[in-house]
Amino acid sequence: MTFGFASSSAASTSSSADLSGASTNPLARTLEPGEWAAAGIPLLRNPREVVSGLHARHRPMPLTAVVAVLDPEERLLASASFKRRSAPEDGWMLRNALLSQLRRVIPHDLRRRTPVRTAVLLYCREGDARWTEEDGAWMWGLRDACTLHGLRCGAYITLTRDGWQVLGEGRAGRRPSLGSTPEPLATAESPSPLPRTGGAASEILSRVAAR
Repeated sequence: MTFGFASSSAASTSSSADLSGASTNPLARTLEPGEWAAAGIPLLRNPREVVSGLHARHRPMPLTAVVAVLDPEERLLASASFKRRSAPEDGWMLRNALLSQLRRVIPHDLRRRTPVRTAVLLYCREGDARWTEEDGAWMWGLRDACTLHGLRCGAYITLTRDGWQVLGEGRAGRRPSLGSTPEPLATAESPSPLPRTGGAASEILSRVAAR
């Protein structure tokens, strides 16, 4: 199995044989930073706004993952948080956990030829912001869960005590961070005082289907 991200048409025709092969090959259940960066993951217009909103809404602790689905204007449609098991897990198990959460909070888009909604993942962990093998497993899991739920694969964001970082993009910030006091939700979702272009980004995280 080769690494990378299938086109929307290829993703819609993924066979059960492909998935079965992935389940027996641990080396196929991770993505490295270069592979992720080359995959054409859509950029967030305002990653800090997304991170701050999810941090305020879910107040994640270490080993907590927050998966969120955004519409084309980057408004939040649904989100869910869950804690990773303490036992080591690979991309296959993380994919299943993410897919379970997505199925719980939002209908799939498998009937669409091209995905219009995007899933992003915020993962809180100890350590510094450098890529780890666990991050690679989460990347693989997010990519595969999006394919199976008819979504575009969006940003993978880590939250550590140093702050947040969008892996594969180089964009990062010091706040919020793991253990920091969440901003009031109204503040995290308030419009920016400066005008911005590119959609209704000021309304991001204004709606949520599940916590």
